[in-house]
Amino acid sequence: MAQFQPRGYRILPPVVKNLIIINVLVFLIQKVSHGVFNFPIEEIFALHYWQSSLFEPFQIVTSMFMHASIGHIFFNMFALWMFGAILENSWGPKRFLIFYMICGIGAAVCFLGAQTISFHNLPGSEMFGYAMGLDPFTLQHSNMGVARFLYEPVLGASGAIFGCLVAFGVMFPNSLIYLYFFVPIKAKWFVIGYIAIELWMGIQRNPGDNVAHFAHLGGAVIGYLLLRYWKRKQIQRHQY
Repeated sequence: MAQFQPRGYRILPPVVKNLIIINVLVFLIQKVSHGVFNFPIEEIFALHYWQSSLFEPFQIVTSMFMHASIGHIFFNMFALWMFGAILENSWGPKRFLIFYMICGIGAAVCFLGAQTISFHNLPGSEMFGYAMGLDPFTLQHSNMGVARFLYEPVLGASGAIFGCLVAFGVMFPNSLIYLYFFVPIKAKWFVIGYIAIELWMGIQRNPGDNVAHFAHLGGAVIGYLLLRYWKRKQIQRHQY
């Protein structure tokens, strides 16, 4: 990244540092829960479809701090540090934490909305009542598309991080991001291109794609709208 090298900024500001620590600790708890106790805590804390018997409202928040694999958490935490550190240094800890949490929660809500639309277009959705009468284990191992939809959890910090990515692109549009550490591209084009890819992949609904694209897009949209709201409030304050 280039063109943004302010003096006195902390490389690892407190909120970003603590978010990384929390995410890593939760990931370790997930691994211990699976490996030692043979209990997938994702059934409790990851986000499930709102009509699933496993859904709980708190999952909208707790799912933000869970990850599926080492690669998943590594790239999310790297992006959190890369973009979040600059935002926190610019805004301060309180505003950044508010922004991060709102983007993450908004991403989960948007994803649930997208799931609701997709659910009613699923083959076998007319068997919803029958599926709800079966136990989760039977459903998860059945061939019913509606069953897998109901009990397949979604987890990760990507929605909140997409909000941070959009904020960085809006605030520092001409800063350079190096793709694969070698190819320079301006932040505004990187953000636009990335979102376009996510939208395309989300619309495609590839059966083998297990990425929650509409959660990413939800976080991006909420982040952009929150930035616009803050900017409008700032303009209004200056007018009085």
